[in-house]
Amino acid sequence: MSTDEFGGLAEHTRVLRGGHTSSEELVSDALQRIEASQSTINAFRWTRGERAVDEARDADRRLAAGERLPLLGVPVAVKDDTDVAGLPTLFGCSGELAPAERDGEAVRRLRAAGAVIVGKTNSCELGQWPFTEGPAFGATRNPWSTDHTPGGSSGGSAAAVAAGLVPAALGSDGAGSVRIPAAWSHLVGIKPQRGRVSLHPYADAFQGLAVNGPLARTVADAALLLDVVQGPHAEDLHQPAAIDASAAARRDPGRLRIALAWRPPLTLTRSMPHPEVRRGVTALAEALARLGHHVEEARPRYGLIGLAFVPRATAGIAEVAALHPEPALLDPRTRTAMRHGRTLGGRVVRAARAREVRQHRRIGAIFDSYDVVLTPTTAAPPPRIGTFDGLSAWRTDATMAAACPYAWPWNVLGWPGVNVPAGLTADGLPFGAQLLGPAGSEERLISLAAQLEADLRWYEKRPPAPLIPGSVPVEQ
Repeated sequence: MSTDEFGGLAEHTRVLRGGHTSSEELVSDALQRIEASQSTINAFRWTRGERAVDEARDADRRLAAGERLPLLGVPVAVKDDTDVAGLPTLFGCSGELAPAERDGEAVRRLRAAGAVIVGKTNSCELGQWPFTEGPAFGATRNPWSTDHTPGGSSGGSAAAVAAGLVPAALGSDGAGSVRIPAAWSHLVGIKPQRGRVSLHPYADAFQGLAVNGPLARTVADAALLLDVVQGPHAEDLHQPAAIDASAAARRDPGRLRIALAWRPPLTLTRSMPHPEVRRGVTALAEALARLGHHVEEARPRYGLIGLAFVPRATAGIAEVAALHPEPALLDPRTRTAMRHGRTLGGRVVRAARAREVRQHRRIGAIFDSYDVVLTPTTAAPPPRIGTFDGLSAWRTDATMAAACPYAWPWNVLGWPGVNVPAGLTADGLPFGAQLLGPAGSEERLISLAAQLEADLRWYEKRPPAPLIPGSVPVEQ
C-alpha cells in the first residue's frame, strides 16, 4: 500500500511504522515521480537512484527489527548548495566539480534520523535570485502554473514538495530563499535563527546572512524537519540553544500583539503589495484578530539596513564563487556581483557587520510593543518564467527588489521568520505572508502558524492539474 503522494512527513512515518507500506516502495515511488516530472517541473539537479533504494531496503530491515527514529525510511530532498556524499555541490552553477566526500552537517543529521535522501534540488546560481532558472539546468517551474517560477533560490525544493514528489525538503535562506518559494508555491517555509541549522562545512555562509530551513505543506511537518536538522557542528560560529519545534506546533500561542507592517524597508523601487496580495494578507490579519489576537498596523524602524545587506551579500557571493573551478562559466550578473563583493569586502563588510548590534536595538524596539510582525512575504505573485532573462545585473536587482522587498532584512538581523500561505490570485497563483520575531522566537512563530493553519486549512488546496504522467487529478 503506497501513501498519498501529497502525504507529509508525519503521514509517511505513520504508515511505515504501522507496516502499511515499505520504505522501498515510498522511495521508489518518489524517484519515479521525480523522473516523470522532470520534463514539466524540473525540480531536481541530481537523484540518487539505486543508492537511495538500497538505503530504503536497509531502513525496512531496521523497521522490521523494531527500530524507531523520527524519519526512518522517509524520502526527503535537499538543495544543491548542500553537501551530500557522492554528489557534487555546484550551487546551481554550470561546470564540473568532484563529488563531496562527506555529508554536510544537516544531511548527517537527516541520515541519523533515518531519512533517505532521494536527491538534490535545483537552485539558481549561487542562490542569488528569487527564481530558479539558469543554463546549468534550464528552468524549474511552479506546480501551480508551469508558466511561472516557484521562486528561488530554493525553488527546486519548493517545487518538489508542492508537486508531491517528496513530503518535505530542505532549502536555504540568505535573503528570503526559503520564504519566497514557500509563498509562491503554497507551502510553509521556516527561516530559523542564525546558527539553528548548521551549514558546515560552509562556516558563516554569505557573511552570516544564510541559514538552512524546511519547506513542507503543513506546520507540523516543517517543525518535524526543523527538529531533525537543528543543532550545531562543533566548528560553527553561532550555536543557539535547542528548541522543540514539534511541541510548539501542538501548543496554543496565547493571545499575541501583532504588528501588521505594509511598508517595506527602503529599496528605491517604491514597491507596495499587489492588490491581490494586499487583500489576501489583510484577510489573514483578520483571521488572526478573529482568533483573539490584537492586530494593528505598525512599522519596524528599518533605517538604511540595505547599506549593511549589500556588502554582506556581494562579499558572500564573491567568497562562494571563488570555489568554482571555471569562473568564465558563471552568469555575467554573478561576475558583476563578484566584482562588487571584492570591492566591498574587507573593511566595508566588517563595518556592515558591526552595525548589526545597533540594528537589533533599533528594529527590535518594535518587540517592546508587539510579539510578532506580520508582513507580506513578497509584494507580487510569482513572475513568469523568463522574466529576468537578458536583464543587466542592475535591472535584475531592481526587478527583484520590487517583487521581494520584505524578506531580506531578517537575514541581516539573523532572526527567525515563517512563511504561511495567504491565498491564491484570481489566476490561481499562490502568495504568502511572513510571521517575524526577535532572536530565538521560532517556537512562538510556529505555534501561531499552527493555529492559523488549523483555522484556514491551507494544506487542503493542491495544484489544480495532474503534473506527472499517469497521476490522478485531486478535486479541490
